[in-house]
Amino acid sequence: MKTILSLALRNLGRNKRRSFFSALALSIGVALLFLITGFLNGEMESAIRQTINLQSGHVQLRSLNYNPAKTSLKHEDLIQDPFAVAAAIQQDPRVLNATPKLLLTGVLNQGEDTISIRIIGIDPDAEANRFYKTGLLSGEALTNDDRSGIMVGNMLAERFGVKAGDSLKLLVNNNDGSITEQIFTVRGIFTTNVQAFDRMTVLMPISKAQAIGGVEGYASYIFVLLHNINDTESVRAALSNPTYKVETYRDMNEMLTLFEDVASDYFGILYLIVLGITATVVMNTQLMAVYERTREIGILTSMGMKDRTVLSIFLAEAGYLAIGGVLMGILLGWLSVTLFAINGFNYGDMGLDVMMSNTIYPFLETSNYFELSMYGLIVTILAGIYPAFLAAKLEPVEALHGNL
Repeated sequence: MKTILSLALRNLGRNKRRSFFSALALSIGVALLFLITGFLNGEMESAIRQTINLQSGHVQLRSLNYNPAKTSLKHEDLIQDPFAVAAAIQQDPRVLNATPKLLLTGVLNQGEDTISIRIIGIDPDAEANRFYKTGLLSGEALTNDDRSGIMVGNMLAERFGVKAGDSLKLLVNNNDGSITEQIFTVRGIFTTNVQAFDRMTVLMPISKAQAIGGVEGYASYIFVLLHNINDTESVRAALSNPTYKVETYRDMNEMLTLFEDVASDYFGILYLIVLGITATVVMNTQLMAVYERTREIGILTSMGMKDRTVLSIFLAEAGYLAIGGVLMGILLGWLSVTLFAINGFNYGDMGLDVMMSNTIYPFLETSNYFELSMYGLIVTILAGIYPAFLAAKLEPVEALHGNL
């Protein structure tokens, strides 16, 4: 075996440039796999994190009659005495914060411009709503006793050309089917860096939302954030009772699950394309080596070298290329992902109604390094099998005359 490995290494050294560029091609392919995987990880982490923080929480407690497709303000569709219910949930040590939220629909009107909006009544002091304070771009945050103030997403504010301190007229649907009109003062402009959220969301204190919607003492749901996402199912089980409907973030976000599946399939195709190109380069390199060393192979086999030894030498060469290329690929891939992770990659507005940040920060998990490295090694060695068999099956007489 030692002799075979020495011969394989020597043979690669005969044409250092070709061997180097073959390994480089493999390393670029592996680095691309790392970068693609890093972006997929960052994309899905962002979508799940932002969906949990802004839309669903880890767990939601709802009325049995509540339909998320309809913003109903009927009492039977809402949770009564929501602060008491949230306080009871908060006693669980696994819960970071439980807070009621009330959803309203309405129309924002400014001059000739009108747009349908989503109004969320929140407890400004709740830990679960701190994202709006940390994302404050101008003005000030809401307070619980504010009866005429709202916070507006930055994209919505840009559309209407408003700033903190300006006034906006809201037309809000209430529980008896009528519309309540009121002029509000924009206390602050916020961003969540999620365009699907910032372009259509207005925040107001939940007490004011209850009053304007005619549902004092009610909320749409209890929004529950946990310390650890892995506790989601156990907390759901602990909260389950015949009075309320308890759902997890995955139950409420089928679009997110579909998006994750489609993205995984799409990137899987990219993996195959990259590995296919890499395998072609390696196979071409090995075939050229067989062609150049045809007479040498004929001499060695005529002197008694067995076919399996010839096969082993060429497979060992493919193995050396694989190891060298993968090691370089790991380094290039790690550097690429690290550089993109510093400032992130801003992809702009894709037009998807997905709670995903405008900027993706790629990252790699430990398992990714092992799995992608193994893909590169296996594909390279498989690509070397055909040239190795071709060399091993050469007839000595034909090989001596330089015929494949």
